[in-house]
Amino acid sequence: MLLRILLFVGLGLLIYFGVRRIWKDWSTKFNQDAEEAKRLARERDRAERAQPGVIDLKRDEDGTYRPKDGSDADKRH
Repeated sequence: MLLRILLFVGLGLLIYFGVRRIWKDWSTKFNQDAEEAKRLARERDRAERAQPGVIDLKRDEDGTYRPKDGSDADKRH
């Protein structure tokens, strides 16, 4: 009887620690993949911003985004 209880407890602990290990490994892998995706997105955004046709916008007092320099200024105001 005692042997059976110890066997079930041991089996339960093995399953618990195995599932915990798998969870930790997968979480680490998914976090690394997410960081890699963020890094690639930042590099892509930097490359897009470096293109000649991109206009930098600045938020104005009224909350509207307008070009930073005066050459591309909004002519309606």
